[in-house]
Amino acid sequence: MGVIDMDRVPVKTGSIYPAPYGEQMAGRSSLRLGQAGGLTQFGANLVILQPGARSSLRHWHENEDEFVMVTQGECTLVMDAGETVMRAGDCAAFPAGVADGHCFVNNTDAEARFLVVGSKAPHEVAWYSDIDMKVEVADGTAVFTRKDGSPLDQA
Repeated sequence: MGVIDMDRVPVKTGSIYPAPYGEQMAGRSSLRLGQAGGLTQFGANLVILQPGARSSLRHWHENEDEFVMVTQGECTLVMDAGETVMRAGDCAAFPAGVADGHCFVNNTDAEARFLVVGSKAPHEVAWYSDIDMKVEVADGTAVFTRKDGSPLDQA
């Protein structure tokens, strides 16, 4: 494949989160660079956060490693131990199986961007630290449930 033409990579907006969580990702978009380059063993996404936007709900992965490098602006990494401001060039790593949920928030007045590189496990379970939700991904299909496996719409 070689060089990826950034101008031809579709911008993905929105979230796969079920309501009402998807709406909380307003102002977040991404470029799926690995997919655009034909990669199958790991993903590489450029995440773009508008002022006030967040990358995701705080989560951790059972089977997938994640690596993040801020490429533009400033964002705040939120984890169990608290918040850390990250600027262009700063990196963070999230090994699979470490139950410390993370997300990024843009608390500035300027756009922020970061590159996320992650493994593509054939079967993945991610847990959401601050709400009663998990997601199981198999064969490209994501199924969201409560942490005990019951349906989300169950009272």
